[in-house]
Amino acid sequence: MLRSFRLQLTAWHLLFFSVVFLLFSLFVERLVASAFYKRFDESLLAEAGTAIGLFGEELTENSGNADAAARETVSELRAQGRAIAIFEGSRLLAAGQAGTRFFQATPELQSANRDRFLTNVTEDGGATRVLTRKFTVKGRWFRLIVGQSLQSVKADLRLVRRVLLLLAPAGLLIVGLGGFVLATRSLAPVRRMADQARRITDRDLSAGLHPGASSEELQVLADSFNELLSRLDQSFLTMRRFVADASHELRTPLAVIRGEADVVLRAERTPAEYRESMVIVQDEARRLTRLVDDLLNLARADSDAVKLQVEEFYLNDLLMECCRSAQAWAAGRQVGLECRCPEDVVFHGDQPLIRRLILNLLENAIRYTPQGGNVSVCLQLEGSSVRIAVSDTGIGIPPDAIPHVFERFYRVDHARSREHGGFGLGLSIVKWIAECHKGRVDVRSRPGAGSTFTVLLPVG
Repeated sequence: MLRSFRLQLTAWHLLFFSVVFLLFSLFVERLVASAFYKRFDESLLAEAGTAIGLFGEELTENSGNADAAARETVSELRAQGRAIAIFEGSRLLAAGQAGTRFFQATPELQSANRDRFLTNVTEDGGATRVLTRKFTVKGRWFRLIVGQSLQSVKADLRLVRRVLLLLAPAGLLIVGLGGFVLATRSLAPVRRMADQARRITDRDLSAGLHPGASSEELQVLADSFNELLSRLDQSFLTMRRFVADASHELRTPLAVIRGEADVVLRAERTPAEYRESMVIVQDEARRLTRLVDDLLNLARADSDAVKLQVEEFYLNDLLMECCRSAQAWAAGRQVGLECRCPEDVVFHGDQPLIRRLILNLLENAIRYTPQGGNVSVCLQLEGSSVRIAVSDTGIGIPPDAIPHVFERFYRVDHARSREHGGFGLGLSIVKWIAECHKGRVDVRSRPGAGSTFTVLLPVG
């Protein structure tokens, strides 16, 4: 089995040409045979006309003696290599050349009432083309039969077939070599693209593939591959940035824990100092645990490893429960929290993930709302969708930062610093959970006037 695409193209090219050559040869052979037989028949017709004219002259010269006229006619014409016989009615007047007994013994020829061509087999086994023609001379009816061997025609046809057979191997050889050259030249851009692809690394995906100006058909493939490289480049960039940001976030709490441990172990401390250090270590450990949980959830989301545990529950009850959980933290930061759920809303979804979505939005709103500000949550049923809106009177988001707030580890410089306690993963998780439930999340914000995050989820 051919594994080389170039050889496969050559083989298909050769097979196609072989079929075409076979059909062409059959057509030429039929066409030539038809021309040969037509010329042969025209010759017989001319010979028959000559014989009839000569017989009429001889009949006049012999005073109406048909037998003598027929013998003279046959004697003059048989020298040309044709078999000839003349009948009056069913009586044979004269015949000449080998195989004439065949003419006498064929009732079909003797009873023919019009001109006709018949191919018959003579006594010697050769094929013969026979013409029978009925004519009148001075009111008397006669029948002329002229025949000639087809050996010359068949010899010419054998020569034509022999020429075609001799041309076939040479033609197929030339076509095969030509097909191989064409396949090689046609696949040259593919080899160039393969060489270009080997030089592409994850450090430099900008080179792309360029098949050349003479390969317009391959440009579509090259463009698709270049688009893939562009997406991979963006993915690698995001991955490297993600790893760098995650390393930075992990390094800070680890440095704090290590620093506290070094301070505690450097000298004897009082129980209060030990307790203070342990409280710091505990807080940083909680931060690490939460960061690792967030990274694990996002990693599962990227690998589609999270399977939704869909169940039916009241979304308004879940929202009120989340508000009660966040109430203590909001009160500690002196931020008002209002929750409005005017009606019961039955929802089908993953309840723990929806709780995480709501808590992340509440935490984000409370964290960036200054003292004395307010956070409000509103749940509304809109047709076949449910709308959850979380609004705050916080510091807001600059317009140029809004498209990036759902990116991982993204923080607006003056508003998303580590001193607020976040990692920049909360909104990424919100967006992922909404998309898992075939929904979406939008944001509207003005610097200094607060922000509103709206989640739309299909019901059912």
